[in-house]
Amino acid sequence: MAKPGQSSFRRILLSRILLLSIPVLITGELVAYKKVRDSMLATARQNLTESAVRKGENIRDLIEVMRSNLVIASEDFSTKLDQSQDAQEFVTRINRWLPKGVQCVQLINVQTGQIDGSTCGNRSISQVLDNLWSAQSQFMRAPLASVRVSPVSRATAAKQSTPLRQLDRVFSAPVYDSFGRLRYALSIQWAVYRQETSQPGSLSGYTVVIDEDGTILAHPKADRIGRNIQQEADADRLQAIVNSAIAGKEDFFHLISFEDSQTEWLAGYNRLQISVTPGESRTWVVLAVAPLENALSGLEDIKQVLLILTIGLLSANLLATIYIARDLARPLEQLGGYALHIYQRQLSHQAPKNFQIKEINQLAEALDNMVERLEERAEELETAWQEAQAANQMKSEFLATTSHELRTPLNAIFGCIGLVKDGCCDSRDEELELLQQADDSAKHLLNIINDLLNIAKIEAGQLELSLQPVSVQDLCQECLKMVQPAAEKKRLSLSIEVEKHLSRVVLDQLRVRQMVINLLSNAVKFTPEGGHVKLSSRIGYGHQLEQDARPDRSPVNANTPYLCLEVADSGIGIPPERWHLLFRPFQQVDSSLTRRHEGTGLGLALTKRFAELHGGTVSFQSTLGKGSTFRIWLPSSETSSSVELDSSHDSPSPNGHNRDTTGTTLPQDISDHSISSVG
Repeated sequence: MAKPGQSSFRRILLSRILLLSIPVLITGELVAYKKVRDSMLATARQNLTESAVRKGENIRDLIEVMRSNLVIASEDFSTKLDQSQDAQEFVTRINRWLPKGVQCVQLINVQTGQIDGSTCGNRSISQVLDNLWSAQSQFMRAPLASVRVSPVSRATAAKQSTPLRQLDRVFSAPVYDSFGRLRYALSIQWAVYRQETSQPGSLSGYTVVIDEDGTILAHPKADRIGRNIQQEADADRLQAIVNSAIAGKEDFFHLISFEDSQTEWLAGYNRLQISVTPGESRTWVVLAVAPLENALSGLEDIKQVLLILTIGLLSANLLATIYIARDLARPLEQLGGYALHIYQRQLSHQAPKNFQIKEINQLAEALDNMVERLEERAEELETAWQEAQAANQMKSEFLATTSHELRTPLNAIFGCIGLVKDGCCDSRDEELELLQQADDSAKHLLNIINDLLNIAKIEAGQLELSLQPVSVQDLCQECLKMVQPAAEKKRLSLSIEVEKHLSRVVLDQLRVRQMVINLLSNAVKFTPEGGHVKLSSRIGYGHQLEQDARPDRSPVNANTPYLCLEVADSGIGIPPERWHLLFRPFQQVDSSLTRRHEGTGLGLALTKRFAELHGGTVSFQSTLGKGSTFRIWLPSSETSSSVELDSSHDSPSPNGHNRDTTGTTLPQDISDHSISSVG
């Protein structure tokens, strides 16, 4: 089976060919796409610039036409001043033949400042300045150069209650009488330019006119007319266009926020000089702007064609690659399948060799030869590996068990001798007692060394128990004496509680004593200074065993009697998530405790196995921070009828009496017991 990150030869071959062809196709598509886009942008640049020039010329022509019309109208009215021509009738007649877009025609008396004739009521559309025209002229008519062009003020537009329109201008011309005196000012308010629409694909663009001071005179959106370009979102680029046009430069600009949106716009521009008053002219910048999508409207069709062409080429390339890869990869796949299932093949099966490629046939023959040699070597390695595993396991278990079993009596010996050496004894008798304890521990150590080979037989199931009647009271006392020196160093209190009527029990004294000492040593080790350790012995039953946690969950008869040896402490306790490690060899509850408390982790494992050799088990209860209780359960089949009963304490069992395996009656009431303390 392929590991993560690996792939088949066929897939690799396919991917390599496609990796070489796809970039070439995509690169060609991108280059073609970029060339077409650049060409369309260049066309848009030229068209918009030419459109701006045409728009500027058109605006200039319209202004000049209005100037001429205004001069003709002023001349016509001048000739009729002596005939008492009605001013209102005149402006009404003039308004009829003027071009569309004229909003108002007014005739203002220069001397009185009154409006003598108007098509838009009594609102003034312009201010008559005395110094604008000469009060006395040798000509009766106004020359073309005297026509004044001024913007409509926002205040005037507000009075009109109508929004400003595209290039909304006021044209004013003087009216002289036959004596050459200035009598009237003829004013016309006219929207010079009407905004057109811009369709997708059209490159004429919208018309934008900006005065040299930055005032917007024409814009696709009417609400922008009259504003300054500094108020626009793309003010910097608009100002750059104005500066470039005034300087006489020709360029092409991209506008990002022309309409307060993220749409990109293209702008071509042209400069236009307009005479506004006699002797004064203004520079207008005429822009032809169009959305970028209008300029590139045909690009989507080209993109689709390129995409279809690329997909077609990729499909053809993929089909050709699949056929090539199949012919090249099939022999290797057959050999690979054979190699993966070599362990399932029969002896007569060989690698496939009927291929058209000579090198692959040679590879198949080499594979068969290699498989034969590997099978021979595998048999030899399997035998050697099993022998090495067995030897390594025996070595590890021997070293671990030896180190743990030797430590317990040695600690007792060192403790007793240390107390004598440090002068902690008050009398010679106390010294002799400690030395006797050290001597007993040394003998126990010698017995452990002599029995190491028997302990190694536990795993092989060859260890035989030495069963004999043992005094439970004496056994418990001996076990407490073994851990007494270590307990005294930590100022721990040791106590013993043996059921009163429990005397002698048939068991392997050495193994049971070793189990109890292991539990006591652990209790002393993991109990803080000043704590308490208690050893109890009683008769328990299967229903009590079922209430405890234990490493094996084999079924237990609720009425089966057991000899229960219990060790309880007020130590650190065991967290529930670590309970499953308690009876594993070389495992301790917490790695951090390993640095504080010595031990190989064999104690509980040996205790469990010794108990199982007796036909019993080990159970426990533990609360984190409050202590632990471990119990050794030895079944009644391992006990002797050495329980002596007083006839006054006879009580019925479920069938009349509580009895052990030998028929000795056991007391049902065990509240009467003896307690002695050590330490």
